[in-house]
Amino acid sequence: MDFLQNHIEALIFCAAAPLKEVEIKECLTEMFEADVPSKDIAKAIAGLEEKYTKEEYSFELIRSGGGYQFLTKPAYQTSIGIMLKQQSKRRLSTSALETLSIIAYKQPVTKLEMEQIRGVNCDYSVQKLLDKGLIEIKGKADTIGRPILYGTSDQFMDYFGINDISELPTPKDFAKEENEIGEERE
Repeated sequence: MDFLQNHIEALIFCAAAPLKEVEIKECLTEMFEADVPSKDIAKAIAGLEEKYTKEEYSFELIRSGGGYQFLTKPAYQTSIGIMLKQQSKRRLSTSALETLSIIAYKQPVTKLEMEQIRGVNCDYSVQKLLDKGLIEIKGKADTIGRPILYGTSDQFMDYFGINDISELPTPKDFAKEENEIGEERE
């Protein structure tokens, strides 16, 4: 089993994005020229997850974006935060985040709909989000002029560490409790 686990570990390690079990199975099947049972792959992945929970490792195997990838443990967040701050040119601007949130919650959505919600032109933000691979073109609307429809990509899921769009917080999660003057909060 260690042999299989080592191959899976190497595949996940070298993958640029979260590696799905299906992709792992396809690689192993081609390499071994035989079908590798899904239960053996799942057992090997579980072994890797257990292996990397030990304190001697600064990273762990995480399921994210519908697949598996190695990520650093929360204990190292400060040092990584410093490095990421130094690479802030990769960060999303406020306008890009606003545009991205509209796309995430309203998808598929046209640029006109985004601009009506934001009240400003979204051309630059949409282009930056496309360049970063966080959104993608989902097709064309069946309305006059057939405008382009935008939606989130798999890279969006990975960027925010979610596996499905349903994991996004609902608008009610952002609502603050209202308290009128003179009323006591419980």
